[in-house]
Amino acid sequence: MTTVHVVVPEGVADPSRPSGGNTYGRRVCAALDARGWSVVVHEAPGQWPHANPAAHLALGRTLAQLSDDALVLLDGLVASSVPHVLAPEQRRLRQVVVVHLPLGVSVGGGMAAGSPEAGRTPAETPGVTPGEAVRRADEGAVLRGARAVIATSAWTAQWLRTAYALEHGSVHLVPPGADSAPLAGASRSGERLICVGALTAIKGHDVLVEALALDADLDWSCRLVGSPRIEPVFVEALHARARAAGVDHRLEFTGPVAPERMSAVYADADLLLVPSRMETFGMAAIEALARGIPVLGSAVGGLPEAVGESPSGDRPGLLTPPGNPALLAQELRRWLSEADLRRQLRAAARGRSATIGDWSATADRLARVLTGVSR
Repeated sequence: MTTVHVVVPEGVADPSRPSGGNTYGRRVCAALDARGWSVVVHEAPGQWPHANPAAHLALGRTLAQLSDDALVLLDGLVASSVPHVLAPEQRRLRQVVVVHLPLGVSVGGGMAAGSPEAGRTPAETPGVTPGEAVRRADEGAVLRGARAVIATSAWTAQWLRTAYALEHGSVHLVPPGADSAPLAGASRSGERLICVGALTAIKGHDVLVEALALDADLDWSCRLVGSPRIEPVFVEALHARARAAGVDHRLEFTGPVAPERMSAVYADADLLLVPSRMETFGMAAIEALARGIPVLGSAVGGLPEAVGESPSGDRPGLLTPPGNPALLAQELRRWLSEADLRRQLRAAARGRSATIGDWSATADRLARVLTGVSR
């Protein structure tokens, strides 16, 4: 039996703090355990990636207590900002880092929400701020010292190779999966809209509200599923904008929804909206597509990859430039007004659903990487 120590942010199982990274961590741990691996989970206390020195010391003590040659899978949210903690253990431990969102392209990593640089590869970026340069230097040192790097999308894998001069063979693509589910029942009008993700600037909910206001003359309702606790000032402004536009009564802010209840939420949706300013993949997109629900989102980062194509080559959704409410509203108006378009996108989404791998496939890929590192 192979043992893997998994280091994740504190609260990974907290139902009030769902995220793609937390879901990924929980699901791969459960899948590895089912395959006979001994999985030891260590929750790192602190507000990662901005944890304080006490949290750094606690992480260092956790790693120091592991036996020589121990296999350690670290969530990049914890690992990428603390090369001074990981470097002393890199020769002794077999460190593998999972990167969901590189710090160099995240709001948390110093990139302003709505920045024209968001989502660009390093080669496309004319300059970086001093703070961002430090964060990239830290993350690069961590990833170059790891035995392997796991990227959850091809876009992220390429970004990491380019940004940090990583060898091609050291970065492994292990995308998330989606549970098989019955196809959602589509309404005739397509007016039941849904947006899934924490209410934050990077997720673009302000862009969404502006777009919905431009389409206020059409019939629609929109359910926003996600935590309001991360950026409360942003959320307050979001509610104020919705009230000012006269669309607040057509929005339902559900707060976070437990994973076991999300199937019922998707079953009552016609179209998933992903107005993000940055997405390195887009787990909500594949969860919706697995149920035959088309996607209207931003052409940014790895989201086009997640949306993908049906076996016939048709895209099961519509993509617009990030941060542009007018274009988002234009494409949403097409969806709500054109029955033929809805039929085409729904057919493509049903075709795409058959091509989405499940979490078992994700675990198989990850197990192969970890087995190679543990030899």
